[in-house]
Amino acid sequence: MRILVLGAGAIGGYFGARLVESGADVTFLVRPARAAVLARDGLVVHSARGDFRRPVRTLTAPDAPFDLVILSAKSYDMDSAIDAIRPAVGASTRVLPLLNGLAHLDALDDAFGSGRVLGGLCHISVTLEPDGAIRQFGALERLAFGDRTGTPVREDISNALRALGEHVVERPDVVDAMWDKFAFIAALAGGTCLMRDAVGAIVATADGAVLMTRLHDECRAVAAASGHAPGPEAVANARAILTAAGSPLKASMLRDLERGARTECEHILGDLRRRAAAFGLDVPLLSAALAHLRVYEAARAGAATTA
Repeated sequence: MRILVLGAGAIGGYFGARLVESGADVTFLVRPARAAVLARDGLVVHSARGDFRRPVRTLTAPDAPFDLVILSAKSYDMDSAIDAIRPAVGASTRVLPLLNGLAHLDALDDAFGSGRVLGGLCHISVTLEPDGAIRQFGALERLAFGDRTGTPVREDISNALRALGEHVVERPDVVDAMWDKFAFIAALAGGTCLMRDAVGAIVATADGAVLMTRLHDECRAVAAASGHAPGPEAVANARAILTAAGSPLKASMLRDLERGARTECEHILGDLRRRAAAFGLDVPLLSAALAHLRVYEAARAGAATTA
């Protein structure tokens, strides 16, 4: 089975490397500059699970369909990502997006048909370093995938993904799982970006844990109104992470903000805020976090215009 991974950044590069390690036939679709770095240095991953450094197969433009396309682009690059993978998507191809949120599903369904687009999510903290290496923070590593209709995923695809280990699971309720993460990641991103610090620093203040809890309450209220209320275990797990004393955890959105980069605020916080408005839900903390990031994005855009 042939697997195409769009990009060799933090998420795609990490899971693509682990697929290579498992013996899968993997090709990375990358821009010419990234292809040159990979040709020179190989794909490099620093991880508590074990480092990875080896040559990998790359393409700058696909010319034939693959069996599985793994997509982990930034949400604001979705249009160009769809154009890039279009030649690789044939009648039997399945596309596995590993993006946060849910809005990307509509774009992928429109482009390729809902029957070709799987549900997927991952829990991992990774970043792409300036030298092109990928670094994992901590040991958390989970990946879930599934057919959004609840039917089994094609056997060859399921086997290839589950060969990565027990931390990779096929879930018939993958859409519920995506909503669980959507509510969690929106609270994490909203809280850490609004406060401009890690979870531990926030909850060390008098009302920090209350802020993070109430923000998560707002986010999961939107999930519940959408028919995907997080279950008790998902809520307990999210609360434990969002209120962990001394935790160095920051949302990747905050790391983007800290380095002056574009954020996915509209895809995550903006989309959730729009869904809340459609249900008439009052979400003041989510709205404040979104406004904060919109001010940042406007200032960033203004600086780029005058540069």
